[in-house]
Amino acid sequence: MSDAAGHEEFVLLAMPDVNGSLRGKALRPEAFETALERGTVMTDLLLGLDPTDTPISDYERFGIRVGAPDLIVHPEPDTLRELTWRPGWRICLVTPSWRDGSPCEYATREVYRRVLGDVAELGYEVMAAIEYEVRIFDERGEPTSTGISYSINEIGGYARFLDELVRGLEGLGVGLSAVHTEAGPGLLELNLAPGRGLRAADDAALVKFAVKQIAASMGYRASFLAKTVPGEEGSSGHVHMSLWQGDRNAFAGADPDGPPPEVFASAVAGLLEHLPGASLLLNPTINSYKRLVPGWFAPINATWGYENRSCAVRAIRSARPELWRFECRRPGADANPYLALGALAASAADGIRRSLSAPPPEAGDAYARTDLPLLPGSLEAAIEAFRADAGLRSALGEGFSEYFVTSRVWELKAWQDTVTDWERERYIRAV
Repeated sequence: MSDAAGHEEFVLLAMPDVNGSLRGKALRPEAFETALERGTVMTDLLLGLDPTDTPISDYERFGIRVGAPDLIVHPEPDTLRELTWRPGWRICLVTPSWRDGSPCEYATREVYRRVLGDVAELGYEVMAAIEYEVRIFDERGEPTSTGISYSINEIGGYARFLDELVRGLEGLGVGLSAVHTEAGPGLLELNLAPGRGLRAADDAALVKFAVKQIAASMGYRASFLAKTVPGEEGSSGHVHMSLWQGDRNAFAGADPDGPPPEVFASAVAGLLEHLPGASLLLNPTINSYKRLVPGWFAPINATWGYENRSCAVRAIRSARPELWRFECRRPGADANPYLALGALAASAADGIRRSLSAPPPEAGDAYARTDLPLLPGSLEAAIEAFRADAGLRSALGEGFSEYFVTSRVWELKAWQDTVTDWERERYIRAV
């Protein structure tokens, strides 16, 4: 079947994997209609692949060790969207289950759905948006800007790319609020419009997919790697979040210069308590921790403050009630958006449930607070912090937590088995 312009039609069935990449297959329209009615199948190996597409052989219940049998996946028709840069093609997110019909507790989108259910039991709905910093390289592999932040001259060099990206995101139903250059060559920040519930994470996953696809169609390359070049700013994935009751922002206070409502303060306190363990989900790769160093607006300790960008949690107040929110500045652009949002929402909910009190806000440079313990500075340290945080593991699901730790230990072993050029150049003569 082809569309009116003669393009062949396909629907991409997509499932976010453990790293946040969309994986799946393309169905012809007739097969898609059947899948809507009855479901279809995809190998459960999709749950157990590392970033290089190598099967993670440490999993025993599924994947390569048991022959990679099928999952049953059901398309969610309300996520069906157009791919404007690929005429005739659409994309639709799926919900996976095991062959016996039981929910797949390892699917990252379902992990966030579970957290949202827990937040709803407290009487709130999550509103969130992610700011992505992405590096874009041209046909020669050179950065597409010189690295001047907020440059109104250099943003014009992205006009053709942004024209295509805006059209693409409109087809996907994703709102783009603002764009600006950042302080790194080729670094562009994309501010996504806020969304409720799963929508915010879906939008973020689709944005990553669209940015890479559209860049490639123009001969460019886009990367969400957390730290690309030493001595340059890294790529963050800052999360803005608030909790709502219907049309009322529960985080909004009466005085834009006054203290936050109790629910807001308790949410911040929950974030600070769980931030060490949550780092495993906010900063999930070896490379993530090379971004988290002093001097690059990437937080290294569990602090909060009003409009303080040196803190891990920036509290934002406003004369407009809808704008009260927190910004967590710890996540990297490499984080799976479902897991980043899930970890933060679960942490905030725990703070509210236990009526935690936040410490005094930081008014100065939070990096200078040498009296505070540092957040995990490596993937190994983050694994240990996550293992020690029973409350966060329970909120995300013990089965999922064990599954995720196994995937991160696999990454750690892959790094430990690697000998880098840096090591050879630094040590080969000296030792």
